Amino acid sequence: MTINKDTPIAMMTLGQLQEALGLAEKEEKAIEKTTGGRRYVYGISGIRQLFGGISHVTAHKYKDTFLRDAISQQGRIIITDVDKAMELFKNYKERR
Repeated sequence: MTINKDTPIAMMTLGQLQEALGLAEKEEKAIEKTTGGRRYVYGISGIRQLFGGISHVTAHKYKDTFLRDAISQQGRIIITDVDKAMELFKNYKERR
C-alpha cells in the first residue's frame, strides 16, 4: 500500500503511522546507545523494548527486582546496561 497525503489514517498500520509522523526513527535512535563498547537503554521504555515490548508494569517489576544490578538511576533518569541486563534475565529465567 502506498501512503500519500490522501491515505485515510484508519487504513494505515501503526508502523506506517509512526513512519509518517517520523516517530519510528526517533524512538530507535533514542532507545539504544553504544559507549565504549557498552550498550545502554534509557528509561522504562528502554527496558520495555529490550525485553520485547513488555508492559509498563512488568518493566517496573524487572527494574525493582532482578535487574537492579544492571541499572543506574539518578532521580528520574534510568540507564540500563544491556549486556548485564540480559545476563541477569537469563539467570532469573533459569532459577524459575
